[in-house]
Amino acid sequence: MTQRHAQRSLALLLPAILILALAMSFVGFKVSEDTSIARLAERGRQRLDLYETSLEREIDKYAFFPATLGLERDVVDLLVNGGEEQASRINNYLAELNKRAGSLSIYLLSSSGHVVATSNWNQPDSFLGEDLSYRPYFRDALAKQTGRFFGIGTTRSQPGYYLSSPILADERLLGVAVVKVSLEQLETSWSTVEAPVLVTDENGVVILASVPSWKFTTLTPLSEERRSELAQSLHYNARPLPPLGLQSQGNVSSEKAEIVQLVRPAAEEPHTFPIYGVFLAQSAPLKGTNWRLTVLSPFGDLRTMAWLNAALAAAGGVILCIASVALYLRRLRQWERLRAREALQRAHDELERKVEERTRTLKEAQEELVHAGKLAVIGQMSAGLAHELNQPLAALHTLSDNTVKFMQRGMLEEAGSNLALISDLVTHMGTLTSQLKSFARKSSGKPRPVNVRRSLENTLFFLNRRLSQRSIRPEINVEPADLSVLADSNRLEQILVNLVANALDATEGVEAPRIGLSARMDGDRVFIEVRDNGPGFGENERERLFEPFFTTKDSGGGLGLGLAISAGIARDFGGSLSAANLTEGGALFVLDLPLATASENVDA
Repeated sequence: MTQRHAQRSLALLLPAILILALAMSFVGFKVSEDTSIARLAERGRQRLDLYETSLEREIDKYAFFPATLGLERDVVDLLVNGGEEQASRINNYLAELNKRAGSLSIYLLSSSGHVVATSNWNQPDSFLGEDLSYRPYFRDALAKQTGRFFGIGTTRSQPGYYLSSPILADERLLGVAVVKVSLEQLETSWSTVEAPVLVTDENGVVILASVPSWKFTTLTPLSEERRSELAQSLHYNARPLPPLGLQSQGNVSSEKAEIVQLVRPAAEEPHTFPIYGVFLAQSAPLKGTNWRLTVLSPFGDLRTMAWLNAALAAAGGVILCIASVALYLRRLRQWERLRAREALQRAHDELERKVEERTRTLKEAQEELVHAGKLAVIGQMSAGLAHELNQPLAALHTLSDNTVKFMQRGMLEEAGSNLALISDLVTHMGTLTSQLKSFARKSSGKPRPVNVRRSLENTLFFLNRRLSQRSIRPEINVEPADLSVLADSNRLEQILVNLVANALDATEGVEAPRIGLSARMDGDRVFIEVRDNGPGFGENERERLFEPFFTTKDSGGGLGLGLAISAGIARDFGGSLSAANLTEGGALFVLDLPLATASENVDA
């Protein structure tokens, strides 16, 4: 395969990569959008069922009222015989019934459609005597059927749901019982849900909505002829009935839903859910009525996520194509390498041997470099023990050389003596490294009994080099000797190392530096004290001593976090860390920790 052939193949692959990326982007967008819409539609169906149930339950509470009035003998007597005294008694009865039921009003119509008794008979806006024969629920009663009607009252302009039932005697219409109820409480509960909901009547007018400004709007614009008819019938009491402004963006046939857009209102009110933008509209008829319940599930970031998934799919397609091209180029290089190998195979065997020898040399050098890198890391980790390990290592070197010479000369007794000394040195070095390992191991942080003396001794071990350089020999005074605190050994030592290190810094330049460590028990508390004969600290310094990033050291001497961290660890164990100036000069740090019970195991 020639270089020109390879370039021509790559030139053909680039358009293919672009086409594949676009195709995968389109597929990713559709799959993501369809999946998200399906999930959104499922939640919408659940909301439809919930809202439908709540609306039916609200209406059913009053559905039996009109028919029950037809069973009252006084009501029938009023419709048949009339009489002011009987009407007064029924008015009072209806008023009391309306008050107990919580409905808006209850009234009786004669067979001619006039109000003969009403619960609001004593109100200025009483229905008494009004002609309501034009109302649809009265016409339903004339046909001897129960009536259902949502409208706006002509007296109070108060919207409500009317339920009516004919009152019959021997199949003869005596009158009509009507109950008017309010659904505002239901609307109030809808205003706190996560998606807007609305109910439209047979005219497409929104009669119930979780957004108050949507009420008495239309989902589709009404014709002038239809507006005139509704105005004459006083169905909505001359409300303007403007269109809501829903704009369809296409149906989702698989979900029996429609994608709609609602423009942003001029005066936006605060809501717990979006009231403009793109929604998934799902509708269902309400049983027993000619209403439709519609739920608008907000799209939110659905399409943004779909585009993001499309971009990811496109990126995946590009990566797949790049991988394919890389594989192709790799195959091409392998083919060229094969040809080169065949050519080299025909070359002189000596040249091949030298190449192999050089390759081995390079590999060995690489392995040495890796090994040296590992030793450098180990050296950085062991820097703290270098001083303690130098002398034993030097002794081990001398003893091992002598042992080899003794064995070569047959001096086995001397060689054995050297090996015994080597074993002692190795044991000593192991003790040193085990102490460092114990201090460096990961702590669980869970409080348990810790021996105070052992923690103080470990602290002095970690700082032994600095103490030796300053010729300081701190004394440990613990009463009683087996005193234990409830803490974590590693974290306790971390606090003590920090306090002793600070004491070493404070005594820098002091002619006869002294550091003292002590521990005492007072009730169920243990007080561990670290004191020095340094200059102490000023009042302002003592007040800010445990603040993060506050330090009394020179620039570069510390970040000022040691005491703040130590105080935090003490608080975690239910204790405290405090500082004071000694009367004889110097500083005193007191670590207050809870006493450990003797029945628990002490942490080593």
